Formats: sequence, structure tokens, C-alpha cells
Amino acid sequence: MNLSRKLFISVALTGLLLGGCTSKVTEREQYSGFLSNYNNLQQVTTTSGETAMRWVSPSWNPNAYDTVAFNQLELYPAPQPNERVSRQTLDELQNYMTRNAKGVLGQKYRVVSSENSAPAGSRTLIMRAAITGVNAENKGMKWYEIVPVAAVVGGVSAVTGHRDQDTTLFIEAEFIDARNNQTVAKVVRKVFGNTLSNASQNITTKDFKLALDKLGNDLQTFIR
Repeated sequence: MNLSRKLFISVALTGLLLGGCTSKVTEREQYSGFLSNYNNLQQVTTTSGETAMRWVSPSWNPNAYDTVAFNQLELYPAPQPNERVSRQTLDELQNYMTRNAKGVLGQKYRVVSSENSAPAGSRTLIMRAAITGVNAENKGMKWYEIVPVAAVVGGVSAVTGHRDQDTTLFIEAEFIDARNNQTVAKVVRKVFGNTLSNASQNITTKDFKLALDKLGNDLQTFIR
């Protein structure tokens, strides 16, 4: 086997390995502690074609409830805006997702701000949800960047902020049956927004709007 063929095969194999560098799900070390526990989460593909870590009780029945107690998405832990993600962006994301969630839930259930606000005799489901992180991460190196010199250029480009970046939003949520305070469903999801051109570009709410609309569609299907 000649040298050029060996190099081509080596580059191709390396490319296959690096092609999946960007994880499609939240890694365990990125779990925030917002949920009561993270036991039994399994990777699933949602109806919109996205990937999530989810657990659903065998007894889950969306038609067993007529009311959902949900006030708003939380920012957890306490938000720490930086030079790329402003407090305004965090507030806009929180408000946009809260409105979307209430709109979807309201198509099937009575939505109240708290369990105590539910009318007597209600069959109430409590929804807890939070944005646990907003981030931008370098896209995985392409196979052709592993060629000598190009690999060096690729590495320097990433450091200096010229590599494209994926915007990511981390969300954790759970449904709790108010009758027994038992969790009946929980999800940890990494939402991918628009691709940024470099590491100095600010992350904004509009980078996630299309992805968040998909999230709303998945919620609608889940409670159908």
C-alpha cells in the first residue's frame, strides 16, 4: 500500500471518529441538579427528529389530568450573564419558552400558576422546567482538516475564534402527579440553535426560535 493511500485511509478513519465530536445530548457532568433525580434516563428520538434523555413512567396517561400547575420556566442555577449571553437574552428566552409552553398546555389543560390555584377536585399535573445553560461550542473538525498543516491551521482557527460554533441551550423538566407527588416523566434536553461564525459573536434569542418551536411541537405530541 503506497503512502498516499495510507494517508487517505488514515484521514478518512479519523474523520469518522471526529464526525460525532459534538454530543447531541446533555452529558452527565452537565446535569444541573434541578431535577429530583436523574435515574433511568434513556436516549430517545423525539417526534421532531431531535435527541433527548428521557424517562416516562409506565403509568403515564396524559388524559388522566385536567389541570397543569405551571408558572414559568426557571433559570437554574442563578443566571450569570457574560459578554456573549446578556441578561436580556436570558430573560427573553425565559419569557418566550414560558409563553410557548403555556400555549401548548392550554390547548388540552386548564393552566394555573400553582398547585394551590387549582380548583377543588382538579386532577392536577405539576410541571417544573428550567433553562440550565446557554452555550456555544466549536463544531467538530471535518475529515479534511486532519491533513498536516491544515490540522494546524484548523487548531489555530479554533483558538482565535474563527471556527464555526453551535449554539446550545440546556433544558431540564419534569411532570409530577399532584395526588402523590410522584414524578411521572422527566427530560434533559440539549437544544441546538443557529450556527455562529466565530467565538466572539453574541448569542441571541433569535438563534433558538426555530429550535424552540420544535420543542413546543414535541411537548404537544407528548401530552396528546
